[in-house]
Amino acid sequence: MGETVELASNGTTVGGYLARPAAGRGPGVVVVQEWWGLDHSLKVMVDRLADGGFVALAPDLYHGELAGHQEMDKAAQLMQSLPPDRAARDMSGAVDFLDRHEATAGRGIGVVGFCMGGVLSLHLAALRPDKVLAAVPFYGFPQGDEEPDWSKMVAAVRGHMAQHDDFFGPDAARALEQKLQKMGKDVIFEIHPAGHAFMNPENALGTSDPDLAARVWPQALSFLHERLDP
Repeated sequence: MGETVELASNGTTVGGYLARPAAGRGPGVVVVQEWWGLDHSLKVMVDRLADGGFVALAPDLYHGELAGHQEMDKAAQLMQSLPPDRAARDMSGAVDFLDRHEATAGRGIGVVGFCMGGVLSLHLAALRPDKVLAAVPFYGFPQGDEEPDWSKMVAAVRGHMAQHDDFFGPDAARALEQKLQKMGKDVIFEIHPAGHAFMNPENALGTSDPDLAARVWPQALSFLHERLDP
């Protein structure tokens, strides 16, 4: 089980959920929420990363607000009203928190994100090339005007996208993958024969795929260890 923590964010503080591995130390990984907020399903993923050997931290980007998994309108409103600059500060604060934490031991920081968090995980990789060395976005990526300046990103990216996704379509995923590869970035997006949010057993879309999730998760952990272990 994890713990609630407070982390510095550009002169103020933001809450977060932190879990540590049984061994006591491990590489740091920032976990970025879906549009529901820092809810039970996200805390489960933080705990699972800790079980996999990482010091995992999810910053509360909504600052205490939550939407239930049947409240899609509220979740959309929360996502749309999230100030991008505040989200960037909070995620960057999470990177610094992990970088300074006594339990972290690795070559850099990783980031994992789901849906909205997949988008933001790639923003964080572009924002903090000084620390973020690996990113694993699930069924979410920046599109069009949402794209950051990719030029300084050094993180290797292994994304897991969905073939049947009305939010983040496979053609757009392939286009971004090819764009970043042409820029010399180490980016691979795997397109899975599944629907959006296939990792989340609590999702309201009816697209949870436990068998696929069980296959994909060890791949994500292995990639993070490969990139982050000292």
